[in-house]
Amino acid sequence: MTIERRLSSTLAAVLLCLAGLAPAAAQTPAPPAGPRPWPDAAAMRARRLAAEQRPLFTTETPLPITLSADFKAVNRDRNPKSTKLFPATLSVARKDGTVATLPVQIRTRGHSRRLTQTCSFAPLRIQFDPATTAGTVFEGHRALKLGTHCRAADLYEQYMPREYVAYRIYNLLTPRSFRARLVDASYVDAESGKKLEERQALFIEDDDDVARRAEGRISDQEKLVFARLERDALTLMTLFEYMIGNTDVSIYALHNARVIERPNVALFYPVPYDFDYSGLVNARYAVPAKVLNLTSVTERAYMGPCRTLPELEPYFAQFQAIRPQVAGIINGVPGLSAGYRKDALEYIDEFYETLTKPRAAKEAFIDRCNKAGM
Repeated sequence: MTIERRLSSTLAAVLLCLAGLAPAAAQTPAPPAGPRPWPDAAAMRARRLAAEQRPLFTTETPLPITLSADFKAVNRDRNPKSTKLFPATLSVARKDGTVATLPVQIRTRGHSRRLTQTCSFAPLRIQFDPATTAGTVFEGHRALKLGTHCRAADLYEQYMPREYVAYRIYNLLTPRSFRARLVDASYVDAESGKKLEERQALFIEDDDDVARRAEGRISDQEKLVFARLERDALTLMTLFEYMIGNTDVSIYALHNARVIERPNVALFYPVPYDFDYSGLVNARYAVPAKVLNLTSVTERAYMGPCRTLPELEPYFAQFQAIRPQVAGIINGVPGLSAGYRKDALEYIDEFYETLTKPRAAKEAFIDRCNKAGM
């Protein structure tokens, strides 16, 4: 099955379920397990503070690392269900300038980027031994996703800082969002010691740390409709996805989105991630799902809930307030070409123009809204 067909079939199934056209068995969630007890308020606060202070995400300077492994073996593991781990070492500078070489385990991960027809170099998941990370930027981490360059071409390397821009923009809108850190990565063959690649990469915050910072926890609850989600968070998230031109997301299927549950709060809090299929990134391999009838990923489609224009105005104002900072991020993130910066600014300006024109806003957000879910 091609990537485009896979995305189309997944999204089509979600839309059918939400429209009430799927088989009844597919619409009925499994009965939930008994509720897990929550830590007390002091423990929740301590977990939040620890997650907030992870040194990896307290600066925006690209992080130099060297990752050594048998990458031929690693990159042959493209089974979407595989969790096979490979031994590796990760070298990184400590605060005092000395180099720490950490024993880690790595594996391939992801959906479309894990497929050989999409990427010759797969995205990775890195697992740490917590006993070895003290005094490094990885202290406190057990596992992290590493977005990689996909293919050995400068254009593909551009996708890492482009996606980083998307993460940074959403961070401006809400702290309850995934943090990311650009990486200057050197990949080395473990047996020969030969340097294979020097490319930009992207560390993405652990799911559980995002939830801890929100004083909650990640839920695996699927098939959530809009009525089960926090109103403000849902509206903000779906407007942001429209801003960056991303339709490769489904809260209902937990595809490129996680949901956070919090004590004494009945509704779930959605948090998006993985923006490489967005129009803002405009990756060569990205295609929109056929069911959406879009010509390319740069064509926007609102997938969010139905709101009136007066209800949307406070959110529009929130986006307008960050506009100078958005431009600052696009102009300031290292590694982006001058041509991309210009195109990205124009693409974002198109979004802001829609916000200021009532007719255009009505057509984008009212006439094409979703009533049930996404």
